Amino acid sequence: MQLMPKESFSHVSTWVFDLDNTLYPPQARLFDQIEQKMTAFVMDALGVDRPHADMLRQKYWREYGTTLTGLMREHDVDPAPYLVEVHDISLEHLEHDAHLATNIRELPGRRIVYTNGTAPYAERVLAARGLSNLFDAVYGVEHANFLPKPERAAFETIFKLDGVSTETAAMFEDDPRNLQAPHDLGMRTVHVAPEPHQGEHIHHHTDDLAGFLKKLT
Repeated sequence: MQLMPKESFSHVSTWVFDLDNTLYPPQARLFDQIEQKMTAFVMDALGVDRPHADMLRQKYWREYGTTLTGLMREHDVDPAPYLVEVHDISLEHLEHDAHLATNIRELPGRRIVYTNGTAPYAERVLAARGLSNLFDAVYGVEHANFLPKPERAAFETIFKLDGVSTETAAMFEDDPRNLQAPHDLGMRTVHVAPEPHQGEHIHHHTDDLAGFLKKLT
């Protein structure tokens, strides 16, 4: 018999949330801005035209998990200027979500954010969503020595840094690739996206994070 959501999370004492398209809806389309910034950076850094830069941006995302990782490994790009540039975007389309804030606040135990973006960018997004001061820690790719999700070593670095016991933790993510390592580490996994993704590494799917969390408390 399949457990109801509340029962299947009864052992969880650490709640790990991705940021982009997870703690805000994909309809906000922040990544449209970020992708434009990425393409412009690749054009300048590598001296290529826009179509070629777009191709590389997508190629590196598919092969490495992030465009940045491809730029670092194949072109020795310094990550710091890149991360500052691509996250310098407008957040004016984000709105406070009191319902989500309430349901996150009521989760028992430790709550953290772990993003492939930077921690300062994550803090800006959380403030724009009315979610500041709800999390015990916020970790960015810089805390994983610029290793990105979905690499298992990236998760292990962050979880060691925070002291996460993965057997009593849950991961909420929009990118199904980024749930494989948490699953393998013994975490409860939740895919947050408009459409479900099939995979044994995904325990639950929701297109309404606030509503899903409400069922757990």
